[in-house]
Amino acid sequence: MADVSGPSKAAAGGGTAAPAAGLPAERKETGPAPTGSRPGPGPVTRLRRGLATHWYAWVMVAPVVTVIGVIVGWPLVRGLYLTFTDADESNVERRIGVNTIDASYEFVGLQNYVDVLTGGHFWDKLVWTVVWTVSCVVITFVIGLTLANMLNRKVRGRSLYRIALILPWAIPAFVSVFAWRMLYNERSGILNAALEGGGLSAMSWLTDPFWAKVSVIAVNVWLGVPFMLIAMLGALQSIPAEQYEAAEMDGATAWQRFWNITLPGVRSVSATVVLLSSIWTFNMFPVIFLLTGGGPVGSTDILVTEAFKLAFQRSPRDFAGSATWGVLILILLILFALVYRRALRQQGDKEGAW
Repeated sequence: MADVSGPSKAAAGGGTAAPAAGLPAERKETGPAPTGSRPGPGPVTRLRRGLATHWYAWVMVAPVVTVIGVIVGWPLVRGLYLTFTDADESNVERRIGVNTIDASYEFVGLQNYVDVLTGGHFWDKLVWTVVWTVSCVVITFVIGLTLANMLNRKVRGRSLYRIALILPWAIPAFVSVFAWRMLYNERSGILNAALEGGGLSAMSWLTDPFWAKVSVIAVNVWLGVPFMLIAMLGALQSIPAEQYEAAEMDGATAWQRFWNITLPGVRSVSATVVLLSSIWTFNMFPVIFLLTGGGPVGSTDILVTEAFKLAFQRSPRDFAGSATWGVLILILLILFALVYRRALRQQGDKEGAW
């Protein structure tokens, strides 16, 4: 007769029975780790994980980051430091022959910001800079979108028209500005010659404050239209033609098709190009400086040209004041970009809710 009391005897005797084949063994209860035991490895930080995973990308980007840090980062930090001093041409470190005169400027805290913001000069230039920026961006956008709509259709010679309209963008800005300066010349300019040929009096394009402002806006618009044209043309070509065909079959007018199909279709692209164009125009130094030099009597000076004159043209050269203007310009542009992007995001959320 077979003995079936083996496992029971083992249990009774305090022994441990071997687990049956194919069945998991019971997990042994363990108490807390003894004090003084070596802790396990901690969690890998996000930075270390990123470096370990994408080390090749970091190596490739490192030279660019280093160059940008040296070219942009250091001057920015240096300029920010100068805003808290009274540095000017007379107290900075300078060298005369073999002799070096040490810097003697002092720390003045926020006094430069107080002087700039409490004076009316900064606010006058800010108002004109805003008018200049809004005028140029709005006119450029309207003209660029109009021309893009025209060139988006099948017309004879469309490629030739595109090349002719993009040509101003291919010409260096200073060459275009000097060409316009010749056109605006009061005595021998083509514009005044055309006016006099039509029986009208010549205009003081660059010597009258009002017409000087109109002139610089016109030149900047002429330079900015090609960029806006290319961007809007690409946005228009991304809109499916079936939408226009369906709207036309439903009896929608040309204006209704433009308002309900074209504008929503180019909104994402237009939001980006308007932001970029606003930043570029706000800091558009070459057009103002080369065309009018800020004149007449500083009427066309914007914030960046005024900051340049403080540091390089006026005597004594005010490095601290110029740096203060530069920091304020940077703060204004950052605030504008944040508010603009937030407004676009809120508008997109509302449209998504509808």
